[in-house]
Amino acid sequence: MLSGKTAIITGSTSGIGLGIAKGFATEGINIILNGFGNPKDIERLRLEIEHMGVSCIYNNADMTKPDEIMAMVEEAVDAFGSVEILVNNAGIQHVSPVEDFPPEQWDDIIAINMSSAFHSTRAVIPHMKKQGWGRIINIASAHGLVASPYKSAYVTAKHGLLGFNKTVALEVAQDNITSNAICPGYVLTPLVEKQIPDTAKARGISEEEVKRDVLLAAQWTKKFVSVEEIAGTALFLCSDYAQNITGTHISIDGGWTAA
Repeated sequence: MLSGKTAIITGSTSGIGLGIAKGFATEGINIILNGFGNPKDIERLRLEIEHMGVSCIYNNADMTKPDEIMAMVEEAVDAFGSVEILVNNAGIQHVSPVEDFPPEQWDDIIAINMSSAFHSTRAVIPHMKKQGWGRIINIASAHGLVASPYKSAYVTAKHGLLGFNKTVALEVAQDNITSNAICPGYVLTPLVEKQIPDTAKARGISEEEVKRDVLLAAQWTKKFVSVEEIAGTALFLCSDYAQNITGTHISIDGGWTAA
């Protein structure tokens, strides 16, 4: 059903994006990896995915630069003939009180976490329409539904991403293209691990207290979400079983937003 299709996954050299890339590869989906990192490590990941029986290319497009995003989409089309699946996953984080929040950090978070989804979606839709099939998946967050202190830019970007997701879904609803969002709770990715010391400093508590009393406080299961759970949900949204699911979000947050 999905074998032979091609997916662009932004921010996929680590964390959630890499988990989705590997999950997609198990179903025969060709992969365009994107993100930053050590070139040798990225090449190792690319080969690891190719050894799963699919083609995998890497593109280092900077998600703050629309021209590079457009070029990444065109490279994918040139390489594989089409792009059927887009996963907007790239994201960064900064934790700080609003009055101390560096404006340049705000700009980068809005650009990478929200605006890049506009640029990549804008670029792939014509190709999806041409082939009469497409799946757009936006990796949002529980913070797209609720707020937490000291994360003003991230919360703003994720709320905006959910609004964008709904709008796109309506525009392409009759083109056999769906657009949906996944809203995970806390996943112990490198992005989350990096914000633990900053959160500890901002709140004046230990890093273990951050994990127990901040990160997992609202997740009623008291478990971190796994990248495999997110990958499995993304695969479901790409399947024919989800062809009438569009413009909505699926929360994987251990009950966080139920309370």
